[in-house]
Amino acid sequence: MITVTEKAKHRLVDLRKEEGYNEEYFLRVSVIGGGCSGLSYKMGFDKEMKEGDQLFHDNNIDVVVDVKSFLYLAGTELHFSDGLNGKGFEFQNPNASRTCGCGESFAI
Repeated sequence: MITVTEKAKHRLVDLRKEEGYNEEYFLRVSVIGGGCSGLSYKMGFDKEMKEGDQLFHDNNIDVVVDVKSFLYLAGTELHFSDGLNGKGFEFQNPNASRTCGCGESFAI
């Protein structure tokens, strides 16, 4: 399961509106090769399910993950930080053995 904190939920709702997407659009999260630790997170809004997609509903947010990415993301919690040192969205991934300094990439 992928979970979404309250702060992340509010930011996602605002972003969806700002980008002109309606409530049909869900958050798609995936893992791609790259970054200084080997794997990077990718997220964006989408409205088309693909074969093998996993749908999670948490905190009134629909999160869709492809099967391959889910192997890396199971149990992950999506956070949002907006403080003075805030970095935006952050993934708390229990499967990551290490993350880079910027928090945008990880290794298993």
